[in-house]
Amino acid sequence: MKSEDLPITLLTGLMCLFFCSDGVASARQDQDAAVIDAFIGRQARRERGEEYREARKVVSGYLTHDGAPETVVLYTIEGQRGTNLHIQYLAVFARQKGVLTPVTQAEVGGKSERSVELKSVEDNMILLETLSYGPKDAQCCPSVKGATRYVVSGGRLREQKQGASRGQRD
Repeated sequence: MKSEDLPITLLTGLMCLFFCSDGVASARQDQDAAVIDAFIGRQARRERGEEYREARKVVSGYLTHDGAPETVVLYTIEGQRGTNLHIQYLAVFARQKGVLTPVTQAEVGGKSERSVELKSVEDNMILLETLSYGPKDAQCCPSVKGATRYVVSGGRLREQKQGASRGQRD
């Protein structure tokens, strides 16, 4: 190989690495989405409901002190057995042998209970904003703002009562 060919060879190799890694990342995202879809789909079938797909939120962060980020999903199942019920769930997935795998899941909100919005994962905690029901609120419209957090402990999601607010007006 001529010395003037070296920069072209290096550039070609770097371009291949860049474009190939994008393909790998895209394939992993597609595989992760399929795992999450299948998990939620199984639960929706068990409940005889449907996921309200537009409300799904996914974030990543460190929860289990193992040095690898977990994937946290907030999702809603609605219309259980033909009702107008909806339940919000939080699920945690970890990567095991390169594949996203469910770790734990918990009910965190729903109709007549509270509405939650997934904000982030920080300091090994899942942070959620909440809307709870005040004494004059209709079932459609909780208005009492609050916040709560969940941690993974003993393989389960546990709400941290200290700092969780329910029924306190801003």
